[in-house]
Amino acid sequence: MRACLFALTALLCFANPLRAEEEPGFKPIFDGKSLEKWDGNPDFWRVEDGVIVGQTTAEKPTKGNTFLIWRGGEPGNFVLKAEYKIEGGNSGIQYRSFEVPDNKWVVGGYQADIDAGGTFVGSCYGERFRGMLCVRGQKCEIGEDAKSKVVGSVGDNKELFAKVKPGDWNEYTIEADGNHFVQKINGVVMADLTDLDTKNRRAEGILALQLHAGPPMKIQFRNVRIKEVKPSL
Repeated sequence: MRACLFALTALLCFANPLRAEEEPGFKPIFDGKSLEKWDGNPDFWRVEDGVIVGQTTAEKPTKGNTFLIWRGGEPGNFVLKAEYKIEGGNSGIQYRSFEVPDNKWVVGGYQADIDAGGTFVGSCYGERFRGMLCVRGQKCEIGEDAKSKVVGSVGDNKELFAKVKPGDWNEYTIEADGNHFVQKINGVVMADLTDLDTKNRRAEGILALQLHAGPPMKIQFRNVRIKEVKPSL
C-alpha cells in the first residue's frame, strides 16, 4: 500500500509541475490580488476571487468599448498567455495596440477576439485598425493595400469552435513574431496572420483587455503572463 501511495504521489507531482517549471521565461503581469500596473474605468473593472473581472449591467452600461490597459510596457515580440471566461457579449485581448487620443481607456490595434456566441472567438480583429483581419480557421496575409486575403487554412471554423469551452475557462495564447501572428485557444491554432502592410502594421504597442458596449456581460481573466522573445523574421 505504501508503495502504491508513493507511486501515486510521484505521478501527481509529475502531472502537476509548477507553472514556472512548465513555462521558463514567462512572467506574470497580473498578481491575482490587485490591478497594479493596470489602468481602466473602476466602474467596470475589479479583482474578485483572484481574477480580473470586467462587467456591465443594465443599470451601468458602457457607452462605448472600454479597456483595461496594462501599463507595464509596450512589448513587440512575445508569447502572451491568459485564461478567460465570458458570460454574454464580446471581449478581446489587445496587443501591439495604441491609445486613441482624447478618448480615455479607448484602444485600437490587433485584437485576439472573444465572444460568448462563438461567431468571433479565435479571430484576429483590428479594433479601430482595418477591421476584421483574419477569421477563425483562416491563414491570412494583409497586403500593402491594407486589405486582408485568405491564403490558406488552419482548420474548419466549426470544428475549431468545438475546441472552445463555452461558459468555462479557456486559455488564449498569442504569438507575435515580427509581422507574423498566431492565435491559439486551448493549444489549438485558431488564426494565422502575416501583416505585409508596411504603412499601417505595428511593431510594438500596449496590451489591454476589452469590455464591449451592448447588452450586459461579464468577462474574467486569470493567469495572465508573457514571455518576450527575439524575432525570427
